[in-house]
Order: sequence, then structure tokens, then C-alpha cells
Amino acid sequence: MADTLADRLERCYSGAVYDVLRSMGYPSQVLPPEIRPLEPSYKLAGRVYTVSGYVDQTQTAHDTLLSWTALLSKAPKDSVVICQPNTHKMALMGELSAETLQFRGVRGYIVDGGCRDSAFITEIGFKVFCSFFTPVDVVGRWLADRYAEPISIGDVTISSGDYVIADRDGIVIIPAAIAEDVTAKTEEVLQTESLIRKAILEGMDPQKAYLQYGKF
Repeated sequence: MADTLADRLERCYSGAVYDVLRSMGYPSQVLPPEIRPLEPSYKLAGRVYTVSGYVDQTQTAHDTLLSWTALLSKAPKDSVVICQPNTHKMALMGELSAETLQFRGVRGYIVDGGCRDSAFITEIGFKVFCSFFTPVDVVGRWLADRYAEPISIGDVTISSGDYVIADRDGIVIIPAAIAEDVTAKTEEVLQTESLIRKAILEGMDPQKAYLQYGKF
């Protein structure tokens, strides 16, 4: 079953969602600005599935690849996977992994860490947001340890079932309990912004437009 809330949210943009969250008393739901889209045009929204892991160089290549492929297997269709790898020394996404997640119906992948094979991933159009690029991979170095449990990235705690919207301006996390309300309020904001834009282009003074519509 398609996630219609995710589809509605993807028609919004991060700035408007942030404004709504701030007005509702949630001013700190933005991930660090270092996490950027592979392509500036990417917009990604959906229900979050969280993953975390850790560096362990005592493991064999086989063990780490078993762990990594398990991560790919567990990612739910129509979700946005958000990974806290707890390291900035390797790539936590690459060519075959991106193609696998895309084929399995995952909407996109956000990682507080590295990515490699970025040209290929961009070519297939799988939406990845990451902190940096490196050819170093997880083999013999990294294990996943927790799935669908709360993680922290920057100042934000993220739980599976939360929603995310990510675009070139940033990444905003929406708590699950208020996701429907936030999306509806953001849709109302977009309608108001369209009215303001029309009024401005028809010659209305910007201050008068602000006073009339209560937004700018």
C-alpha cells in the first residue's frame, strides 16, 4: 500500500515544514547541514527506518558483508533509511547497495557518514544524502547493530516511524505523532504563499501583503 502521507509531504519543501514545526514548538528538528544530497535537485520524503552500527576491525570480510546485506534485507519498502554509522572513516552506501534498495522500493537513504560510487548512484536516480565521499567501504571494518531503534544525528533524536523531508536546503525530521498535522498545516502554508505571491505580482505592497495574510 502506497504511503500517501509521504507523497503529500514530498510535494512540500523543507523550509515550509520547518516553519510549521517551529510554530508548533519544535524548532530543533533539522539535521546537520553537512549532510547533503548527491544531486541538488533531489527531494526526498517518507516514513523513517533507522539503522545504526559501529566500527569493528576484528571481524572478517564475510561477517561484515553478512551484516551489511542483512541491513539491505531489513529496509522496508516505501521507507527512507536513516543511518547513524558512528564513524566518518568509510562509505556507508555504494553502487550495488543503492541499486538493491532502489529495486526493493526504498525511497532513499540518509547517512551521517560517507558514500562512494556517487556517479553511478546519481545515474540510476536513487536519492542519497551523505556527509562526504570516500572509496573506503565497510568490508572488514563495520557492523550494523540496531534496527528500528532511536538514533541521534546532531541534536535530533530520530525514531522509526517518524517522517523526514530532505531537499537542497536541509533535512527536517517530523515526529510520528504529529506527521499528519504538520503535513496538513504545511499544505495550508503553501496555499497562502501562492496567494501572497499573486498579490505581490499584481502590485500589492509587501508589508500590506504580510499584514493581510500573516505570513511572508
